Amino acid sequence: MRDLSLEVIPAILVKTREELLEHISRVCAYVKTIHIDVMDNKFVPNLTIGPKELQDLPPGLKYEIHWMVQKPEEWIAQVKGPHMHIVHVEAVENWEKIVATVKRNGGKLGISLSPETAIERIKLYLNEVEKILVMSVRPGFYGQKYMPEVEAKIRKLRKMMPKAEIEVDGGINPETGMRAAAAGANNLAAASAIFTKEDAGKAVEELKIALKRGWEHGEN
Repeated sequence: MRDLSLEVIPAILVKTREELLEHISRVCAYVKTIHIDVMDNKFVPNLTIGPKELQDLPPGLKYEIHWMVQKPEEWIAQVKGPHMHIVHVEAVENWEKIVATVKRNGGKLGISLSPETAIERIKLYLNEVEKILVMSVRPGFYGQKYMPEVEAKIRKLRKMMPKAEIEVDGGINPETGMRAAAAGANNLAAASAIFTKEDAGKAVEELKIALKRGWEHGEN
């Protein structure tokens, strides 16, 4: 088995700094990384927190920021620190500018693709990213159903890049998370499967078990 860490990453989609901090406090004892969704009401029809609310995040955790925005380099420029910046390939206009902005601010770079986007769209960028995020719902809304057809894309990516960090985001629960892991995902981003539960720690643990089982039963 490859030396890849299996990780459940709580995904937070909120509209205020207070909500963000409250969500982080609910899960910080159980996870290493937090996934924060940022939407601009242009790239996707929803508006969330922005760069201002991402300053001085609670220490002791890693953060990945999922930029569902137009001109992501302009947003990334406002957020310094060692965060993972995940940009949508569909929003890329100037890749070199995105890469330079992330480096200048001390961050890492990941790339995301929507369910209908072919893998070929991201091939040019794969050597410069540290994570690939496969959307298993259409970006922009909370609580959508997982689209199993993306599993073929995950399998293809895993064969192309055996050592890549591949994360799946959208409609993830223990059942769908196991399927995504069996297809080759080693990271699961989960929102409602964690935050709608009374016991967030137990919800994270159930997802971790599903991730491990799926990974072991897949071709990984």
